[in-house]
Amino acid sequence: MPSTTPTRFADLLAQCERSAVHLEMRDVYAVDNEKGPFAEWRAGFRHDPTDRASWWRPWLDLVAEAVGRGVVMRRARIVSEPVSEYIRYEHSGTFTNIAAGEQVRWLPRRRASGIALPGNDFWLFDDRLVRWNHFSGDGSSQGPEHTTDPSAAKLCADAFKAVWDRGVPHDQYEIR
Repeated sequence: MPSTTPTRFADLLAQCERSAVHLEMRDVYAVDNEKGPFAEWRAGFRHDPTDRASWWRPWLDLVAEAVGRGVVMRRARIVSEPVSEYIRYEHSGTFTNIAAGEQVRWLPRRRASGIALPGNDFWLFDDRLVRWNHFSGDGSSQGPEHTTDPSAAKLCADAFKAVWDRGVPHDQYEIR
């Protein structure tokens, strides 16, 4: 029987009704659509929080639309300290996610010991559909995988809750 799970992230989020949580556990990502912005950031470019038109992008429209429908969107990042250059880049631009309505917390990796974590980053939609994000050793995307397996969804929900509970809200997390 063919899967009825949409493969496009925008479609998954459009079908989401209550919650979308995202756990990131890598210190470096080599996602193609971030190579340009990361290079610009490395060269000294920083978004001006007062010039919303210059940094608002389609991703933020998706977040704002979902949050506007009542979906709670939360992102947690487990990071090594001192943080990598890439994490500095992510941290500097996270204000855009928050402006769109996403909640973000950071958890130093040392404080993640004792948490049962899945082997891959993930999105969990409505505590039932998992979108695994697979990456190669160099951080390049190897494509997503989806499951509605209840044990996988429970693992992700429990892991995310534990990370979230220990995490530091973005506005309180100081880069080290």
